[in-house]
Amino acid sequence: MDSLDNLSGAEKAEAAELQRMIAVEQQKAQFQAQVHTFTDICWDKCVDSPGSKLDYRTEQCLVSCVERFIDTTLTITNRFTQMVQKGAH
Repeated sequence: MDSLDNLSGAEKAEAAELQRMIAVEQQKAQFQAQVHTFTDICWDKCVDSPGSKLDYRTEQCLVSCVERFIDTTLTITNRFTQMVQKGAH
């Protein structure tokens, strides 16, 4: 027996809202983890020795590094979406 069967309509709505809020928080955490990963990888790749400010070369390297990760992530996400949509038809 499903544990939601014994709940009232209002309780079911509250449970659904709670599940939605949890999903949103999980997405936020996943995004933050992704940003952390980008930061670590791009920092290691681009920053030779930290100083009081970034020089032009380091700044451009960081920008390019993050843009490559974003482009790659979008490409993979779009390809995965296409595969799922083809499988659903």
